[in-house]
Amino acid sequence: MRNIYKLSLFLLIFSFSACFTKAAQKDVSVYKTFIYTSSDLADEIQRVNDQQDDTRRFDVDLLNATLGAVKGIGSGYVSAFIDLGVNAIGNLITRNARLQQEWEETVKKENTWSTTISSVQDVKDFYRKPSTAGALDPLNMNFDGIGCMRLDGNDTVFFVSCHIDRSKLNRIVNHSKFELVLDTLILSPEHSNLPNTQLPLTYSFDERGKFNLSMNIKLTSSWFTDAIELHNDALLGEFNINVPVQKNDVDSLGFIRYYRSDDEPSKYAVVGESFIVPRSYMGYRDSDGRYNNIWGTGQYKLDIEIKETCEITPTYRDNWKADRKMRNKLKPSKGFFPTVWQTVSSQHWDEITKSWVITTLKAPAGIITKELINQIGLGGTTGGGQGSR
Repeated sequence: MRNIYKLSLFLLIFSFSACFTKAAQKDVSVYKTFIYTSSDLADEIQRVNDQQDDTRRFDVDLLNATLGAVKGIGSGYVSAFIDLGVNAIGNLITRNARLQQEWEETVKKENTWSTTISSVQDVKDFYRKPSTAGALDPLNMNFDGIGCMRLDGNDTVFFVSCHIDRSKLNRIVNHSKFELVLDTLILSPEHSNLPNTQLPLTYSFDERGKFNLSMNIKLTSSWFTDAIELHNDALLGEFNINVPVQKNDVDSLGFIRYYRSDDEPSKYAVVGESFIVPRSYMGYRDSDGRYNNIWGTGQYKLDIEIKETCEITPTYRDNWKADRKMRNKLKPSKGFFPTVWQTVSSQHWDEITKSWVITTLKAPAGIITKELINQIGLGGTTGGGQGSR
């Protein structure tokens, strides 16, 4: 099953790479976020439940398959302008900058980069089918983890993949909570977003020292209870990943490439937990006119903050005068205005990988055109704003 998943994901990455190379430009940053699903997870949860207590089976008389939820395709995109704020100040060299303190403040601003990736609309179907048992019935649980990647042309320069920790399925049975385990990591400081500057500078361990990647993943949901109570955008759980990288951690090409073997602990911890998504209540009448209770397939939202940071090495600090001189030669010409960045996002269901895919493009506003949006598969609506659900 895992090999099939890897093959399907490779096909999706390959097809995306082919169209992205046509549109690749220096300042374009594209992230793809995957929300994995699994048709086998529900059976694994049931086996754990059966092993613990035969009196607590989740077997229920579900509605027939025609009432099962159908995944929709979230076409369209959301467009938003982002003010660089302090980063814009850090990217510009003050004409009269003559002191080391000013140089250091500039470099410190370059040493931090962050972005937030959010689902464009509620992600449908945490479970494959509705339930007549209750809001937290884990039967037919469908959600199986989260992945995020960034491409540089044809090269995957960033990839983090986490799935539900199979060694802790008893937490779903006993506490309605799940944990994630990191199983794949591809990371290269030299291909990161640092230094965060408009100047043509590249990352160097000799100058920037230790690199650190952190990810914060939040899961929220809205649902309606059988007591006529609405819970709106409630936080269900939070996960944190922290990966420090030193020079001797990367290979000869400057990459960390980690793949977890089945059933072994991960080298990189995912700290945190989340409740499973509550099903929303809705009553219905059957063909005999009897009123029955039903709970839906669960909808939720995802927010991922990615942050990259580094340091200033003593050697780099000692060489600040030469570095400042070099920066003055590279500084923008007179009349230059700070770049205003634009973010465009799209969300759709991919039948090949059986996953929801959120594509987030970030680039200077002047670069983003209708042609670029169509080339990387973000088209589907006219004008800005959120697409139809």
